[in-house]
Amino acid sequence: MKLDSSPIAAIATAPGRGGIGVVRASGKNLQPLMSALFGATALAPRHATYIPFRQADGTLIDQGIAIHFKGPQSYTGEDVLELQGHGGPIVLQLLLARVLEAGAESGLRLAEPGEFTRRAYLNDKLDLAQAEAVADLIDASTEAAAKSASQSLSGAFSKTVNTLVDGVTNLRMLVEATLDFPEEEIDFLEKSDARGQLAGIVASLQQVFKQAAQGALLREGLNVVLVGQPNVGKSSLLNALAGADVAIVTPIAGTTRDKVSETIQIEGIPLNIIDTAGIRTIDDAVDVVERIGIERTWGEVAKADVILHLLDADHGPSRADDHIVAAFPAGVPVLRVWNKIDLSGHKAAVDAMADATHIYLSAHEHIGIDLLRAELLRIAGWQQTGESLYLARERHLIALKNAGAHLDRAGEHAAQNDQSLDLFAEELRLAQAQLSSITGAFSSDDLLGVIFGRFCIGK
Repeated sequence: MKLDSSPIAAIATAPGRGGIGVVRASGKNLQPLMSALFGATALAPRHATYIPFRQADGTLIDQGIAIHFKGPQSYTGEDVLELQGHGGPIVLQLLLARVLEAGAESGLRLAEPGEFTRRAYLNDKLDLAQAEAVADLIDASTEAAAKSASQSLSGAFSKTVNTLVDGVTNLRMLVEATLDFPEEEIDFLEKSDARGQLAGIVASLQQVFKQAAQGALLREGLNVVLVGQPNVGKSSLLNALAGADVAIVTPIAGTTRDKVSETIQIEGIPLNIIDTAGIRTIDDAVDVVERIGIERTWGEVAKADVILHLLDADHGPSRADDHIVAAFPAGVPVLRVWNKIDLSGHKAAVDAMADATHIYLSAHEHIGIDLLRAELLRIAGWQQTGESLYLARERHLIALKNAGAHLDRAGEHAAQNDQSLDLFAEELRLAQAQLSSITGAFSSDDLLGVIFGRFCIGK
């Protein structure tokens, strides 16, 4: 990706009111901008200067702190100027407008989303995995996710991936050296322990994937959809899981007409719990609003990672429940939740049966809720390993999977004979390219545009 060298500026703090707001500028040389803003007042690099922020005619906008970070010792690797003032939206807009006006002659323009971090990546201040961790840290919805994002931002994930790349690269060197000197009568696979080296790399990759997959749960969470007939206690269960009255509960069937969403945490894993309208046939729906609610319910079911099928333990299953089950999408885990055991006389329990795992609980009395939480963690594949986790993205997991597939094929060629060394080397090259794409050593402009385009402006 080509680096646009024109200076940029943007508000770097979140929209809305706050005690402090920041306007940030970055460029190869910001001295003309600082002269236009502050006249003869010089800003010592990396020192905070309390100074008035004025319009071109001398009118006072605000009074705050200016800090100049001289490149390359800055976030972007360029000169960076930060103006810290009061966090009112009007004040910040006036200050940004003044900065853009003062830098107009030098080509200063408004930054695009993620452009500051993109410049940090292109100027080798961050690799691509670290740059993505910046956005993940901002968006983290749990303490565990924030800790994992911080670890990735510090370079822990990149270091692990680079270690894998180095191992594959060294093995490639041995293989290709043997291909370059075929007259050497050396049993390469035996003498260099190529198979042993490959097995070690594969084992390390599997461990990294395991940690990354766990970290991906921290980032994405699970979409858990509550489904069932009207008045089986879906909203009560949502409230019990959330620990608050987030959904209206009444004995009137059909109270929930549209989805109600709530994000909760179970051992640091974010779960997006979605309560939906009770399902009955469209013909039985009392009005058009309920019909629309039922249609939206099935729309949420189609996007679910886990389906909680609620049934009334006091009345037992019905033919309508069979119709609901028959319409569930294939391949999505389903938990059969038998609610209202306080009325039926059942005990709280988990029963793994051939059709699904059945859980007996009472949402109203908060009995058996912990059993449901444990089953949701089991389905998520969450394990408290005590190991460091990497807040991986989907593209990281795909790259790790693809690298593993190439290494497996390399092992197949290595198990044959020396005549397959060229194929062995090619699979190693492909594995190396997949791993290197994680940190950005091999990345297309289109990929970078997608990644940084999802950042907020000012970051």
